[in-house]
Amino acid sequence: MNNIKDNKLVENIIPSQPPIEQQSDAHVLKSRLEWGEPAFTILDVRDRNTYNEGHIMGAMAMPLDQLVERATPSLAKSRDIYVYGATDEETAQAAQQLRSAGFEHVSELRGGLPAWKAIGGPTEGIIESQTPPGAGDYNVVSRIKEHVETQQKDV
Repeated sequence: MNNIKDNKLVENIIPSQPPIEQQSDAHVLKSRLEWGEPAFTILDVRDRNTYNEGHIMGAMAMPLDQLVERATPSLAKSRDIYVYGATDEETAQAAQQLRSAGFEHVSELRGGLPAWKAIGGPTEGIIESQTPPGAGDYNVVSRIKEHVETQQKDV
């Protein structure tokens, strides 16, 4: 086989994703994580101490006052980026900064960390590690029940 034909085969294995919305709710992000979709980044723009206390699992800390300076050299302008702050206003401000800096696919995570936690999204951090595990952490039936309940939550 020649290389051109091989590349065409690989292109069709992973379907291209539709563009992300300007705003997303926690269900959209959690669905992408659970399905293992590639090539997106979660940015937490709250201050470093707040981030250390607890954040969405896998989120990168980029405080608002350093956001563009840190994001520009480390993230591709075409990467899907979900951003959240302490408030929806701070989230919108961060998204606008990123868009103004040339980032093409930025989505504001409405409700931030509280909305994420309300649907059972995974978290990490000092305070989050002290939270006792739920029944679903050990029992598949409980995990399915929790999943159904969180899918019905309006965030």
